[in-house]
Amino acid sequence: MRHPACMPTVVGQDETIIANEPMMENPFQKYAGQFSEKKLFIKLGRFARQAGIKTVYSALLMYYAFTRKETPNWARSIIIGVLGYFISPIDWIPDLTPIIGFTDDLGVLSFGLITIACFISDEVRIKARKRMKAWFGELDLKELADVDDKL
Repeated sequence: MRHPACMPTVVGQDETIIANEPMMENPFQKYAGQFSEKKLFIKLGRFARQAGIKTVYSALLMYYAFTRKETPNWARSIIIGVLGYFISPIDWIPDLTPIIGFTDDLGVLSFGLITIACFISDEVRIKARKRMKAWFGELDLKELADVDDKL
């Protein structure tokens, strides 16, 4: 099912289509200043194995959706805030906490992905999977499918 923000609204008798803008406020906007491509890839490079396949794949899906010209500004704003949170050294559960350190990051990334799901194209998935393969080698496709199935 598509997220309501991604579904067009039919207006008037001539059925003119107007894209919806999301009604919610971005709770992660305060982290937008933390985001940069360089910082994202430094964090992913340092913590990819520790963070786990689902977390890294989710972050890459968000990043590659951000780079698409078709992704609207409201969705880019969500992505920047969510990835800024992921990059931020200060979050709800410190990333260096053994076992559960990236749990909050995965939750925030999941929120972001579901919110902008209609902008996760096959091209975005392919780019993310290629990067994953370069970092992790052979991948457990079931873990990637677990993320994809929620979109």
